[in-house]
Amino acid sequence: MLLLVFLAGPILWAFHASFTNAALTGRNARSPAWVGLENYARLFADPVLPLSLGLTVLFVGGSAILGQNILGLSIAVLMRRASRSVSAVVGTAVVAAWVLPEIVAAFAAYAYFSRDGTLNQLLAGLGVGQPDWLYSFPMVAIILANVWRGTAFSMLVYRAALDDVPGEVTEAAVMDGAGGWQRLAYVTLPMIRGSIATNLMLVTLQTLAVFTLIWVMTAGGPSNASTTLPVLAYQEAFKFGDIGYGTAVASVLILIGVVFGAAYIRLLRDPKP
Repeated sequence: MLLLVFLAGPILWAFHASFTNAALTGRNARSPAWVGLENYARLFADPVLPLSLGLTVLFVGGSAILGQNILGLSIAVLMRRASRSVSAVVGTAVVAAWVLPEIVAAFAAYAYFSRDGTLNQLLAGLGVGQPDWLYSFPMVAIILANVWRGTAFSMLVYRAALDDVPGEVTEAAVMDGAGGWQRLAYVTLPMIRGSIATNLMLVTLQTLAVFTLIWVMTAGGPSNASTTLPVLAYQEAFKFGDIGYGTAVASVLILIGVVFGAAYIRLLRDPKP
């Protein structure tokens, strides 16, 4: 019942609104009319859609599937081999970014990548160029910011998964002459396959919905260079007041999330013998 009220209800409303001319203000806000597939026809003819879709895939692939996932696994593996004090310091530093409120983390990332921010101050000390990251390389900046913000979750998932790998299995691999990379590739990773798929699904769906971080850092600019689908949906619905068109964008985003979720659930199933 709670899922129906708090999840299915808003999703169904969004799909319904995408077939109307609902607006934020005015006559269409008071009594929206049914327009069928008109919003979707406009959307698929909009030249911004392919750009926004590509940027969304780049953002999810770069920051979640590659960045957070691989970095989180690497840190978890290295922490098992580090001393307890080093492991505690590294774990605290990584988790600190994750526990920050999203708006605070977004302002911290903006301060780091802005023209006069921390990164350019460090580069100035090294005597190298100081580009305007948020204007010249907006996607690089927000991908790195999201990796910094979300790696802690993957690290915690993989630390718990690695702790469940039986020690005798690893010892048997060592006795068979397997090196470190061979044990990781042929013993550890297959045994934590379910955790990898679960982590990939969660960080992918979470990253698909990231809005605050991008909006604070670049607001989708410059010239739509960082306008992912959540930013496009917000701009259309609340900046231009076209709720029907904005919910059509949001509906496409929901369908993309469903596709990713179905793919990861398939990965979670045990392979047939």
